[in-house]
Parts: sequence; C-alpha cells; structure tokens
Amino acid sequence: MTVLVDEPAALRAACDAARASGRRVGLVPTMGALHTGHVSLVDVARQRGAEHVALTIFVNPLQFAPTDDLDRYPRTLDADLERCRAAGVDLVFAPKDGAMYAPGFSTHVTVADVTGPLEGVHRPGHFQGVTTVVAKLLNLAGPCVAVFGRKDYQQWRTLARMVRDLDMPIEVVGAPIVREADGLALSSRNVYLSAEERARALGLVTGLRAAWDAFEAGERDPGRLLAIASAPVEAGFDRIDYVALADPDHLGPLDLPLPSRVLLAGAAHLGKTRLIDNVVLGEDPRPG
Repeated sequence: MTVLVDEPAALRAACDAARASGRRVGLVPTMGALHTGHVSLVDVARQRGAEHVALTIFVNPLQFAPTDDLDRYPRTLDADLERCRAAGVDLVFAPKDGAMYAPGFSTHVTVADVTGPLEGVHRPGHFQGVTTVVAKLLNLAGPCVAVFGRKDYQQWRTLARMVRDLDMPIEVVGAPIVREADGLALSSRNVYLSAEERARALGLVTGLRAAWDAFEAGERDPGRLLAIASAPVEAGFDRIDYVALADPDHLGPLDLPLPSRVLLAGAAHLGKTRLIDNVVLGEDPRPG
C-alpha cells in the first residue's frame, strides 16, 4: 500500500520507523508528472537494497528563474499516485503549500565549481535551488540510498558532490537515462511538444549517436566531435544553449588529448520547451 503524506515530520517519522524495523530506506526526489523514467528510479532503489522506498513530489520554486516554466510545469498528482501504487512505492511525500519553506526562509546550500559550466551558464541560481531542496529532503529522510536520473547529469554530479562534501550518510546513485523507442529521452516537459516539435526533438539524440559512433571509430578531435553532434541539433531546434564536451566527473574543461571518458551534453529549445540530453563517450552504451 502506498501512503501519502504532506507534512515533513511525517516523512521523517516514516523513514525513521522503517530503519528501526531493519529496512533500508530509498529516496526518489521528483517534481511529479511521473513517467516510466521515474518508475525506473524506484526500481534502481530496490536493486540497491531499499526495502522502504519514499518518492517525493514537489515542484520546487527555488530552482526556477523568473523566465522559466514554473507556472506551466505539469502537476498530475492523482495520476502520479496511481503510478506509485503500481510501482510498489511505500510512501509519497507531496508537501502542502508552505511546508518546505517557512515564512522568512533564508538558508541556501551552494555547491561551487561543478555547477558553473553548462546548465550553470544558462540557468543561474538553478543549482542552488536544487541543492537546497534536496538537502532538506535528505535531512528529512535520513540515512538512505537516493536515486537520481542521469538525464540531469550535472544535477546528479552536483548532488553527489554535496553529499560527499557535507558528510551526509547517503548513497547517491545515478540511474541510466530511459528513452522512447525512437531514442528521445523521457522528460515531463515532452508533453509540451507539438507533433511537429516532437519529430524535431530527435535532433539531440541523433547528434549524440553520431558523435558516439565517431568516438567509437577513433575520432578524438574535439572540434570534429562537436560539429558532428551539433549538426542535427542546429537543423532541428529553434535555439541552442550548448552542445559541449566536458570532464564527466567534475564537468570542467577537458585535457588534450581527449581522455578515454568524455561527457557530451546538449540543451536546446523547441518553442517554449527546453530539452536536455547527454552521453558519456567511452562509457555509456549508444544512446537509444
């Protein structure tokens, strides 16, 4: 049975009770509008030994800029609860209004360096919002295995750094990207795409695949890899924030010659919808 709670104290009490009974806790933080990718995070938590899985649903205002889509972000709590029940989630924490940030809230968690490039350039303040809310959720859940999707690759790396630096008793796991049959990475924002935009959205994964193929064939020139990855994105998307190569661990610039593992990540816009995708060349399987 899936239990729904809306008070932070109830999340803490449930997780404490689970540990007291000898069960390992798993935490899956989400913003709702759940899809198969989110369900896969629950499965990964189970695979890592979690016997009590708590999934959180909270559209966190701190991680949205004034120009972002906070008001448009899909909110589908009833459908989300059905998905959670089908997936065997033990507890859903969907905080009521005002529960996460009390009046006068003024404490924020900042992770430097790893948040600076890529998303950090185009979404200033975003990661401070993410790290602050996740730090609160981890504090409420207590010792656990916390699972995050690798579609938000920089977010996963940022949260792992936060947990390491602050000595939190948390195992952070990055779960593989889940894709549609044609390769499009699952995202709650995909529902915004028109049929025509949905077809053009494949430019991101097409570019990743082409660069993956070139890397596997021995290509190590950064300029050529970026040109290969960028061409389908430029052809299909309305605006590109970045298509970039980076160190897969600290997200900083790469040494030359290129190492055996290279992060290739992209973010681009179709109308009002912003999509992201990535692959670690030399490590991940071919996208899609």
